[in-house]
Amino acid sequence: MSPFTGKPLRLAIVNDYEIVVSGIARMLADHRDRVVVVEQASRVAVLSDVDIILCDTFAHVGGDGADPTDMLGHGARIVIFTWTVPPGPLARGMADGVAGYLSKGLSAVELVEALEAIHRGEPVPSPHVEDNAVGAGDWPGREAGLSPREAEILALIVRGLSNQEIADAVYLSINSVKTYIRSAYRKMGVTRRQLAVIWALQHGFTAETRRATVLPPGVPD
Repeated sequence: MSPFTGKPLRLAIVNDYEIVVSGIARMLADHRDRVVVVEQASRVAVLSDVDIILCDTFAHVGGDGADPTDMLGHGARIVIFTWTVPPGPLARGMADGVAGYLSKGLSAVELVEALEAIHRGEPVPSPHVEDNAVGAGDWPGREAGLSPREAEILALIVRGLSNQEIADAVYLSINSVKTYIRSAYRKMGVTRRQLAVIWALQHGFTAETRRATVLPPGVPD
């Protein structure tokens, strides 16, 4: 609970993909006595009065979509939800005022505890490299067997990034990116990039601008 009000933390979740945002919200649904998801935003800034803004980095590329640092004047603590954070971006983010980085390998209970700790001003461990992390919530292509990392790379392909640009964006080697692409193609049943893009567009890989204010019954706005 918030140490300032004795009430559950008010949380906004931000990502370019509605399915990702909704997946995290479902993950936290059983912990409404401690964390309440007040707003779910895709590619737009948060408007609600919240304690923490949780920014999921699925398929995020700098300059595309809502930049977490643009929200620093909001008054809420900014927390980045990610697989891994290289030293450079982590240091820059913390220097800019980001309150913390949390691993997508966390369970729902661990995520709630980490959010509460950050809200109290306590430091939390930063994520390590987790290429094989199960991931949290939901993501496009999950029903076809795509892993979170495969889905993220496919989302970047849909945005028109080259293999090298994808490697730079997700901090993987070019060979690792190619391995993920080959694995994703097998699961999708495609052999070419153009066919992969068509498949992706038919299976929820879009970047629509949406906002949803979600308050459970009995929770004041």
